Amino acid sequence: MERVDRCVVLVDAGYLLGAAASLLAGEPARSRITVDHAALVRGLRDLAQTDTEQPLLRIYWFDGAPDRVPQPEHRRLRVMPRVTVRLGALTRSDGRWAQKGVDAAMHAELTELARNRACSDVVLVTGDGDLLPGLMSAKEHGVAVHLWAVQAADGDYNQSEDLVAEADERRVLDRVWITRAIRAKELTAVCAPPPVPRPEIAAILSAPLPESALAASAERAAAERAAQAPDRDTAPAAEDTAPEAPGAPAPSKGVPTPKDLASLHPHGHPPAAPQPAGATLRWSSDRGWVERPGGAPGEPPETASLPTLAQLTSAEQRWADREEDITTVGGDPFEVGQVFARRWMERLPESGHVQRLAGLYPRIPHRIDGELLRYAARFGLLAHKDDQIDEHDRYAIRAGFWREIDVRTAAEHAPRSDHPGPEGVRGGRTP
Repeated sequence: MERVDRCVVLVDAGYLLGAAASLLAGEPARSRITVDHAALVRGLRDLAQTDTEQPLLRIYWFDGAPDRVPQPEHRRLRVMPRVTVRLGALTRSDGRWAQKGVDAAMHAELTELARNRACSDVVLVTGDGDLLPGLMSAKEHGVAVHLWAVQAADGDYNQSEDLVAEADERRVLDRVWITRAIRAKELTAVCAPPPVPRPEIAAILSAPLPESALAASAERAAAERAAQAPDRDTAPAAEDTAPEAPGAPAPSKGVPTPKDLASLHPHGHPPAAPQPAGATLRWSSDRGWVERPGGAPGEPPETASLPTLAQLTSAEQRWADREEDITTVGGDPFEVGQVFARRWMERLPESGHVQRLAGLYPRIPHRIDGELLRYAARFGLLAHKDDQIDEHDRYAIRAGFWREIDVRTAAEHAPRSDHPGPEGVRGGRTP
C-alpha cells in the first residue's frame, strides 16, 4: 500500500487549553479562558500545512466530557470542515477532574493512521508521555512525527522529556500565536445586580407559621442541636422542654418551605397578619401554588393561556434553532436564558402575552420554566451535578430570561429592567 503525502493533526485539548490557561491566566483552569474555536482550528491547519509542506487530511480533537456527552464546544467543533471530535470520559476524584480514555484513543488513532499509510506526517499537540509507544510505532511505519508544545508559563518544559527526545520535528506555540484564538477572561462580578426588596414577598415571609409548622420547625432545631453536640448530656435542658406560650413568636424559622406556606394559606386567606392585597408567593414555578380567593387550585388562570416555546415552534424553526445552538450559542447560563426568552417572544402571536408574563415577575410559570431548564440541559449545564442544575446556574439562566423580557418591556417596567433579581430563582428551585 502506497503512503499518501498529506498531514494529520492530533490535538490533546486538555493539554492545549490547560497550558494556554496557565500561560494567559496563571492557572490551568479552562474556565479562565475564552476560545475562538474557528480561529484556533484555522491556525492549526495553516501552521500544520506550512510545517509539513503537505495538505491537511484532518484534525482530530481529543477531549474529555462527562459520560462522553458532547459539550457546547464539542458540538461546534464537530461540524467544522476537516475536524473530527473524539471524546473520552471526564470523572471527578478527590475534588479534581481527570480525563479517562483520551490517551488511549489518541494512541489508537495514531497507530491506525500510520499502519494504514493514511498520511506522511503527523502533528501531535500533547505533552503526555503515555503516547510514546504510539509515536515510536508511527515512526517505524515511515511517518514523520512533529511534536508541538504550548509555551510554558514558567519557562520550563510542560511535555514529557522522552516524548520530546523521540519526535522528528518540534515547535513551540508561543504567546503571540496562542492569543490569536485564545484570551484570558476578565473576572466579572455576579451576572445580575442584587435583589431589590419586594413588599409582597416580605409580607408572606414575615407572617407567623401555623402551629404544625412551628412544631416541625422546633423538632428540626432540636435534631440539629443534638447532631452538633452529640457528646453533651442527653437529658434535655429545661428551656428545651418548656412549652412555648400561645402566640409567642417562632424561634428563628428561616425561610418557610412551600409546604409551610400552603398550610399558612389553606384557602387563599392568611389567618393572621394582614398582607397587601393580592400578595402571593412568587415562586419561579407553579409548583407550590395554593388556592386563591374565587379560583381553583392548580395553575393560575393568568398563566394558563401562555403558550410554551414548543407550541410556538414549527419543524423548520426547530431545525434552525438547533443549528444556531451548535454554531453560535456559547452555552453560558445567562446567555441560554436570553436566547430562550428571545425566541419565545419573537414567536408569540400577540404582544399581550409578554405583558402578562412581565406582570408575574419574578415567577416563571411552571410549564415555561421546565421547558427553559430542559433547553439549558442541552448545553451541558446538567453535567457533573447528578442531573440537577446547580443553584448558581439556575440563578443565571432565569436572570438571563428576565433580562431579555425586561429589555422588551423596558418602557412599561423601567425600574425592573435594571433589577432582574433572583427571588424567582431562590424560591423556584425545580423539584
